Amino acid sequence: MNATVKQESLPYGAVQGAGVLVGLALLLVLGARLLHLHPAASAQLVQPVRVMHLTFVDRKDGAVVIGDADHDNATIHVVPPETNGFLRGVLRGLARARRNEHVGEEPPFTLTRWADGQMTLADPTTGQRISLEVFGPTNAHAFAQLLTDDPVTDDKEPRT
Repeated sequence: MNATVKQESLPYGAVQGAGVLVGLALLLVLGARLLHLHPAASAQLVQPVRVMHLTFVDRKDGAVVIGDADHDNATIHVVPPETNGFLRGVLRGLARARRNEHVGEEPPFTLTRWADGQMTLADPTTGQRISLEVFGPTNAHAFAQLLTDDPVTDDKEPRT
């Protein structure tokens, strides 16, 4: 018995069509990169408008003292006890990451307002960065008020 084996091949048009699709996808990606349409590429173009290095210290009465690390930790705000749950929650999360990395609370955090209106709180020691505006304007305001130039001392009323 003489059996012939017929080898099946893909139709030439299908192979050619797949090649065109791959080439088109590569051109679109290249074009997006060149025009800065990719989020990672456009993020590199946004410049900081204001940067502050802040320390956060818990007092025994439950208040949180916020200091400006660039000015000898001068107090810029005191968060009264049992207030501002959002700010406290963000700080608890960052403090937990520091404990996991065996980092103390001395190194300052970086609060940045960007030219596109966004605001981030970053911990350079752990690499964590939180985009604050995603939590809404009311919550972001808790940090935005820290970006003013009016330092608060212990004998002055803290900013609210």
